[in-house]
Amino acid sequence: MKTIIYLNWIISIVFTLCYAYQFFYIFVGLLKKPKTFTAAKNHRYAVVISARNERTVVGQLIESIKAQNYPAELLDVFVIADNCTDDTAQVAKDAGALVYERFNTEKVGKGYALDWMFKIIEKDHADKNYEAFIIFDADNLLDENYIAEMNKVFDNGYRIITSYRNSKNFGSNWISSGYSLWFLREAKFLNNARMQLLTSCAISGTGFLVSADVIKRNGGWIHHLLTEDIEFTIDSVIHGETIGYCADAILYDEQPTLFSQSYTQRLRWAKGFYQVFANYGGKLFRGIFKGSFACFDMLMTIMPAMLLTLISIFVNIVAIPLGVVTQASETGALLLTLGQTFVNFYGLFFILGTITTITEWKQIHCSKGKRIWNLFTFPLFMLSYVPIAVIALFKKVEWKPIDHSVATTLEEVRGEIEA
Repeated sequence: MKTIIYLNWIISIVFTLCYAYQFFYIFVGLLKKPKTFTAAKNHRYAVVISARNERTVVGQLIESIKAQNYPAELLDVFVIADNCTDDTAQVAKDAGALVYERFNTEKVGKGYALDWMFKIIEKDHADKNYEAFIIFDADNLLDENYIAEMNKVFDNGYRIITSYRNSKNFGSNWISSGYSLWFLREAKFLNNARMQLLTSCAISGTGFLVSADVIKRNGGWIHHLLTEDIEFTIDSVIHGETIGYCADAILYDEQPTLFSQSYTQRLRWAKGFYQVFANYGGKLFRGIFKGSFACFDMLMTIMPAMLLTLISIFVNIVAIPLGVVTQASETGALLLTLGQTFVNFYGLFFILGTITTITEWKQIHCSKGKRIWNLFTFPLFMLSYVPIAVIALFKKVEWKPIDHSVATTLEEVRGEIEA
């Protein structure tokens, strides 16, 4: 039993060694202001939106794009109505987008839809000479300066750029607020710090720009694992790209409110991370030995935290019955160690949530009470990821769409402030 206790300490030490640098990121995020850029030129962009039965929300996204403080003649909006059974295509057309309907029940998922659209643009719209593509999900809303701010970073040489991911429905319940706070933390204390330290940032689902040269080099969108965003990130870093971050380009995203939706989505994410590790882990290791800190950072992003947590929990759960057979005192020690693991987990995310809430207070659009209550529920939301990650190890997972129903305007989102 002492061996089990020692093993727990070893796991804790390894965890600390793997993630100590991210605590340094926190200080960078607290002490250094985000980088600011200016643009010498306004570039031409194609906005690409993949939508599946999104009639409720897609029109408002397009309206927020049309309302950008950016020359309209340099922006075209393409919507992929992907395997839709409703009138998403018509709603998008009425809002002013160029709409293409795609029906393919074999190649299912956002990655396949993007690749299909990029090939159409290359074939039918080559005369537009788009310099980059900006990718959104249909439920997004944009700050009116979003594209102008992204343009500044692009004009300064970054070929892939991610943005500040905020929430349309932070205050709906503990699930939506858990997602929202995690993405705010990711923006402020991961990508912002990476940008300050001149290492590569990471794409997070939606709201990112990619140069047409990168798409051309790759031969389209070639990433089709369950988490195509992180796969694209890892592959880009391996190829030497430094992904940038634009703190002033603010996107509002809808988060799930039902645990069943959250389970489905995070199960896909967990399985997708395992897939990315299996396919790219070796290349990341080789990149580390070639001196790439970005490869180390991305390797830490896709695997060790959850793996170490799972090993720790498994070891303790298996050991407890053995302790019962031997000595009650040893069983108590194991239970205490397991309890400490959960307390440490809760405490870590309580601290991270508190720091993020304080620094991003003005960006959280809900009442004071909900912001404070979320500090206590956020660690539970993160803890619920552990059993999902265990299930993902053994369960076959396929891509499934998440329903979006928060039909709101930018003004309404910003109006959800202190009550």
